[in-house]
Amino acid sequence: MSVVQDAVQAVMKKAVELAPDAWVPGGKPDPLIRHKHGLIGAPVSRVDGPLKVQGNARFAAEFALEGMVYATLAYSIVPKGRIATLDTSTAEAAPGVVLVMTHRNAPRMKPSPVFLTAEKAAGADDLPIMQDDRIHWNGQPIAVVLAETQEQADHAGSLIRATYEAEPATTDFDKAKALPRQPGVFFGEPLETEINDAEAALATAPYKVDETYTTPRHNHNAMEPHAATVTWKGDELIVHDASQGVVHTAWSLAQVFGLEEDRVHVTSPYVGGAFGGKCLWQHQVLAAAASRLAGRPVRVALSREGVYRVVGGRTTTEQRVAIGAQADGRFDALIHTGVVAMTKHNNMPEPFILPAQCVYAAGSFKLRVEVAHMDMLANTFMRAPGEAVGTFALESAVDELAEKLGIDPIELRKRNEPEKDPISGMPFSSRHIVEAYRLGAEHFGWSKRNARPGVRREGEWLVGMGCATATYPYFRMPGGAARITLTKLGHATVEISAHEMGMGTATVQTQVTAERLGLAMDQVTVAIGDSRFPGVVLAGGSQQTAAIGASVIAAQRALVIELLKLAGKDSALSGLKPHEVGGRDGGLCKLDEPDRFESYASILKRARRDELTVEATAPPPFEMGHWSMHSFGAMFCEVRVNSVTGETRVSRFLGSFDCGRILNPKTAASQFRGGIIMGLGLALMEETQFDARNGRIMNPSFAEYHVPVQMDAPEIDVIWTDIPDPHSPMGAHGVGEIGITGTAAAVANAVFNATGKRVRDLPITLDKLF
Repeated sequence: MSVVQDAVQAVMKKAVELAPDAWVPGGKPDPLIRHKHGLIGAPVSRVDGPLKVQGNARFAAEFALEGMVYATLAYSIVPKGRIATLDTSTAEAAPGVVLVMTHRNAPRMKPSPVFLTAEKAAGADDLPIMQDDRIHWNGQPIAVVLAETQEQADHAGSLIRATYEAEPATTDFDKAKALPRQPGVFFGEPLETEINDAEAALATAPYKVDETYTTPRHNHNAMEPHAATVTWKGDELIVHDASQGVVHTAWSLAQVFGLEEDRVHVTSPYVGGAFGGKCLWQHQVLAAAASRLAGRPVRVALSREGVYRVVGGRTTTEQRVAIGAQADGRFDALIHTGVVAMTKHNNMPEPFILPAQCVYAAGSFKLRVEVAHMDMLANTFMRAPGEAVGTFALESAVDELAEKLGIDPIELRKRNEPEKDPISGMPFSSRHIVEAYRLGAEHFGWSKRNARPGVRREGEWLVGMGCATATYPYFRMPGGAARITLTKLGHATVEISAHEMGMGTATVQTQVTAERLGLAMDQVTVAIGDSRFPGVVLAGGSQQTAAIGASVIAAQRALVIELLKLAGKDSALSGLKPHEVGGRDGGLCKLDEPDRFESYASILKRARRDELTVEATAPPPFEMGHWSMHSFGAMFCEVRVNSVTGETRVSRFLGSFDCGRILNPKTAASQFRGGIIMGLGLALMEETQFDARNGRIMNPSFAEYHVPVQMDAPEIDVIWTDIPDPHSPMGAHGVGEIGITGTAAAVANAVFNATGKRVRDLPITLDKLF
């Protein structure tokens, strides 16, 4: 970015911050916040539930196309170098094989545009995809086999033989750290903040902690492995994908194949979990290239091992947290720095300092993320990137400081509660974490916790309690837009390029739209998961709720404007302005005079219209530059640690959340619990075994990469403040990611309370407790 662009951006940022509230989106509360007894807040079951349990919801690998063939990938076994020999003859002669594609016969393609380098960029890295003999990571695809059945393709793939000319590679994190590092940049902002002299304040503070915490690599393990069904119709590319960014994927594929954007059509109506990992990876590109070469539709469904080889996950971190405090617990210094692993071909430094930017007040701050480059598969976003692992380090350190000070951990957090954003100085749009802690402590029975570690015992089990703060930002990306079609029968269809990945998006947005238009739920259809629909909506950053909400607000306003025009002088609505009316009982009414009403059917009938379609774009997300907007949570954990074997069991867990208004308590509770369970895996078992000698992932299956199962998950209770944020659409925040944040720290702090043993290196396995 040029100096001039930097200056303009800085001026715009300051102007948004200082603008009057009324000039900013969210300056006037969404009228739906006032609705107390309608569909908002109702525990509605998923509208797509019947389709899924009946097997009628088609996922990416369930589209059966005429003449379709099946793909399998063969992978490299060195981290860097070139392919010396590649023998595909036996594979090509195997039964059912239609094509073997390698760099020798693949069509010419451009690298995928890397995510965040353009509005619609979705690529994981900027590497060429099967265009030459170069190898960039251990597991890189070197061949694609197409066959008449999946079994035939898999067998033929096993027959491919390659040799390599290996080159020196950086695959050891410790060695990578010793090389020159780069400052981390996240969403265009440097991951570095300094306020006053934190090191000096730490040195003079009477009480302090200064420790190092580490977290390992994690791999994506969505219930539905990555898949795509691909076909060409002339020069049009059609992709049925498992995607959390259909428009991003369509645009990026168009760049790869040199097509106009409208010649790529991506659909993804149902996704079996994504968590940041289902954007654009090499398997979709390779399937499209092989389909073009073979002239037949292709289905590529990665095996679980294939996901580990081709799809990045969360990278490893080494974090220093140092806190200096006075005797009363007030923080003089808060230092959170460290290093993460990344490739030179992507831009996703795990931003673990984000929680430290908003959770606590302190007299000084030093926050910095540095990047150590390695030759490995590009890492990527994974549920609560930054916050999931950053809260482990930060909240563990706060617990350690509370122990040194002899202050209750909740009380210490309350004493450092900021009045405004501690970094930007902006006011909080909504912050009720103290109330969340009060509710959670009362519900969990925190008062029964013994502050002395290692004293509560039940037989051979040591029992302890711990707590931690959870946090995740409110986020809304630009580009949201929606189309509403209203029929003379009073049915509304909303079309938007959003996604249903199992979290209940379609259900909640049907509730919100029905409430906003004054319709019953069965009078509303929310259509999503299609790149031909309006908007550029990424299902990431817990931002879909706000992005869809703001888009529907804009579209509903456009709809009201058109309906008032059609209503004319003979209507009870004659002379009213759009802001004076709202939806009720299948029509429009004057907000402060509900009897001035006319139904949608009546308006359209008089105008002799069968339907009315409008499309509108949401305003830019300036609210995020005007207020400091975050969700918070108070996480409580009880663990039992076997004094003989070191086995750790979580016996109780409670999350008390402050996430604005809860739109659907049934789907929200599921999201909260799912995040907590993922956090338990992060705390106790999940770890990608990365061979530092050759950069190979050594545990690419559920047999060796452990995730929580039913026996690992205790009864998980979730409660919430349900206090609307007056500056967000519907008064709500996204809830998909906050559940994983703070969870690992709550577990680690409970383990310390049970055993007196402080574990600073995840996962907390029994060998670390002996």
